[in-house]
Amino acid sequence: MDTITTNDGTQIFYKDWGTGQPVVFSHGWPLNADAWDDQAMLVADNGYRAIAHDRRAHGHSSQPWTGHDLDTYADDLAQLLDTLDLQNVVLVGHSTGGGEVTRYVGRHGTDRVAKVVLLGAITPLMLKTPANPDGTPIGAFDAIRAGVSGDRSQFYKDLSEPFYGANRSGSTVSQGVRDAFWLWSMQVGLKGAYDCVKAFSETDLTEDLQRIDVPTLILHGDDDQIVPIDASARRAVELVKDVTLKEYPGAPHGLAQVAPTKDQFNTDLLAFLR
Repeated sequence: MDTITTNDGTQIFYKDWGTGQPVVFSHGWPLNADAWDDQAMLVADNGYRAIAHDRRAHGHSSQPWTGHDLDTYADDLAQLLDTLDLQNVVLVGHSTGGGEVTRYVGRHGTDRVAKVVLLGAITPLMLKTPANPDGTPIGAFDAIRAGVSGDRSQFYKDLSEPFYGANRSGSTVSQGVRDAFWLWSMQVGLKGAYDCVKAFSETDLTEDLQRIDVPTLILHGDDDQIVPIDASARRAVELVKDVTLKEYPGAPHGLAQVAPTKDQFNTDLLAFLR
């Protein structure tokens, strides 16, 4: 099993498929690198090197008690890129992974980075504040914490419904996809899952977005019930210099795993890589 060890002794698992320009995938909460398998196989089949890691406390990575914050996530990503000596990297982040990628650029710059892709990302700030009136009220995140610390198995089963838009008329998501979501989610350490709620909801990434100085593609479903588009993609696009925004009409948060938006995203991703 391929792993790196961070400065605080945490083992970070990663997949490494194919050869060519590296495309590094950062997953959303509460999933792991398996959620990127379709896209990792796609880019590896098309002449790229696909690398997808499990964030600390997620998937096959170890479960430390501390470090479940965007700064540490970004530093773990930096250690992965440094250890593998990756150059000319395309960073792809979904949801919390989009925050991880953005904070990486804010803390470590773009010396190793060629392009950035943010899918359904939490940027710039999810929490509703006086300066961010379109954000989500704190009560919604308190409810997530209550679900995780209570009956987390049932909570994750329920969360898969809005995550994939299964509660919308005409939804095409299969029970199998929802079951996979539950399986991945149950692999997250409880402390890491709980602490990550604060990380993805309360971290202001405005200044980090402004530091991105490479071509950037922002993609978002306009029916995203987890990270609503008005406070995220439509704000983020105003903060990044060289950016393109693509909105998917009616698409949910987990659009990369559900037809027909999965195929649309895969096509847009390959076009951006080329």
